[in-house]
Order: sequence, then structure tokens, then C-alpha cells
Amino acid sequence: MRELAEILDYEFNDPELGRVALTHRSAAGRGEPTYERLEFLGDRVLALVISDLLYENYPHEEEGALAKRLVALVRRETLAEVAIKLDLGSLINLSKGEEDAGGRENPAILSDVCEGLIGAIYRDGGLEPARRFLERHWRDLMIAEKTPPKDAKTSLQEWAQGKGLNLPEYNTVARSGPDHAPHFTIEVRVGKHPPEKGEGATKRLAEQAAAELLLKHLGVADV
Repeated sequence: MRELAEILDYEFNDPELGRVALTHRSAAGRGEPTYERLEFLGDRVLALVISDLLYENYPHEEEGALAKRLVALVRRETLAEVAIKLDLGSLINLSKGEEDAGGRENPAILSDVCEGLIGAIYRDGGLEPARRFLERHWRDLMIAEKTPPKDAKTSLQEWAQGKGLNLPEYNTVARSGPDHAPHFTIEVRVGKHPPEKGEGATKRLAEQAAAELLLKHLGVADV
């Protein structure tokens, strides 16, 4: 708990909350709590605080632009990025089997634990310490994009609509790896253009990779 307090710059009044926030189901006994309930709470706290920070820091942007920024800042990949930066993986309570399978580097587990800790801070100290934690670790991410982010899938959809084509079609052509660390191959097709395939640890990442490759093939640079 001392190491966790140093990493978070927050000391729990109830250390049990911090312990639960780091406990994966593989390491919990029957009926013992895991981070999953705190993750549920942390997800909502994260969305609320980041929405408020965006509202405060981008006073001239419309709702649609703020929504795009929010999606980018609360997605699994961003949470995992913060978790890696804080080295939360070294503190997670995992079974030996889960650890041997790479659980400490699993983006899904890292993002869930990060949300669990946000929820734990909120339950322990209220909204203000949770906000301070999020401001400290999300501010640079928030201001890095000068314009609202536009992902490859959105760009491809807008390109197709502009050409009067049907929406892009995404199909899973392969899935490999264990359940805790899957690997997807996704094919995207637009009209009669040759399809492209992308790979990633989640369907969303694979779809984004496929869309980006197809945009490059089409000569569309605004990704």
C-alpha cells in the first residue's frame, strides 16, 4: 500500500479499497471482492471528470467536438497507457497462471485496474482527490490534440459518404491467442475498392488499423 500511495500520490483512508482495486478475479477466493465493481464506478467518475475538464478547457468547441475528445481520452488504450506509465502492472494481484500468461502487460487488465483505482479513490476520498488524480495524468493527453481527434474509421466513413458509397464493411477474418490476450485480423471493404486487413489486440484496434491502411491505399491523408 505504501508503494501504491507513492504511485498515486494518494494515501487511502481505507487501505482495503486500494487492495481490492488491484485484485484480479484469478487471485480472489470464492466470494472475495475484485476490482470489477470499482472499475464500474471508476468508468463513470472518469467520464464525468474528463467531460468537465474538456468543458472548462475548450470553451469554444461544440458538443460534437467535445464528444470526440472524450471518446479518445476514456477508451481502453488511453487507460492502459496511463497504467503503463504508472507501472500499475507490477502491483496487480494475479494468480500465477494469469501472471505467467502475461497478465501484467495485458492492456485489458491494465485499463480495468486503472479504472478500479479511480473508483477506489472516489469511494475513499470523494470527487476532489479523484479529479486531482485525473487532472495530473490526463492533462497532457487532453491538450496534446490541437483539434478534435478524428480516427481512421470515422475518416473512412466520411470519405465513403462523400463519394456516395455504402458505409465501410468490417469482417473478422481471424482470431488467435488465449482469451486474456486475443489477436484479431479484420478486413474492411468499401465499394469495389480492394479490401485491406488490419491486426490488433482488440477488434477496435484491428478495425482502426484496417481503415488506416485502406485510407492510405485510397490516397486519403487526413487520418
